[in-house]
Amino acid sequence: MSLLFEEIDSQVSSIGQISLRRRRMPAFGDRDIYEVKLGDEFLMSSMFVDAEEALSTLGLAAVQGDNLSVVVGGLGLGYTAVTALKDERIAEMFVVDALDTVIGWHKDEKVPLGKILNADARNHYVLGSFFDLATDSSTGFDPDCAGKKFDAILLDIDHSPTEFLTIANASFYTTENLSLMADQIKPQGVFAMWSQNLPEADFEALLKTVFERVESHVVSFFNPFQNTVSTNSVYVCVKA
Repeated sequence: MSLLFEEIDSQVSSIGQISLRRRRMPAFGDRDIYEVKLGDEFLMSSMFVDAEEALSTLGLAAVQGDNLSVVVGGLGLGYTAVTALKDERIAEMFVVDALDTVIGWHKDEKVPLGKILNADARNHYVLGSFFDLATDSSTGFDPDCAGKKFDAILLDIDHSPTEFLTIANASFYTTENLSLMADQIKPQGVFAMWSQNLPEADFEALLKTVFERVESHVVSFFNPFQNTVSTNSVYVCVKA
């Protein structure tokens, strides 16, 4: 295997073949770049994490109080979760992922941020479908405490509210199902969501049917592959 490229793991999952790769690109200096692919599609890269980190910083900045209980939907390479744990107000964090393969990469520390998450007693991995747990408040996100309510839910799973990782996720983006998720958020609590696209007016209008306040943030970052500035979005919603 070339020193510039290594496939660390590749497994069949419920949504297709998922693989973890590490590469080095001399033009970008002495650094390892971690990538996750689903089939032939690139899902994420450690080259582009600004918006994943902003999901935590922007979402938690809107939360009031201390001793916070937080849910992160989608583990990925761990950047949203690790950034959330930098907020000292967090007492516990539940990171939900439907793929045991992805959780295993972190538990086995095959990705760099796994060591940070494993060392922090506030972090709890939850194997399950975020969307199923979000719409079933009788179960909820804490396996040991059914019906628990949370101060914040931070979501980064689908590409956008109109482009889905799997088509089954599409049914989540309705007033009914967003309301079921919001039932698991405390009063004045926050729901925040990442999107690869610029803010979408129709989705903002949908969020306003459930939440008292909705703000959209554009996160800009330099893309060295295209030698230009790219953008993602973070929606931040506050419950009444």
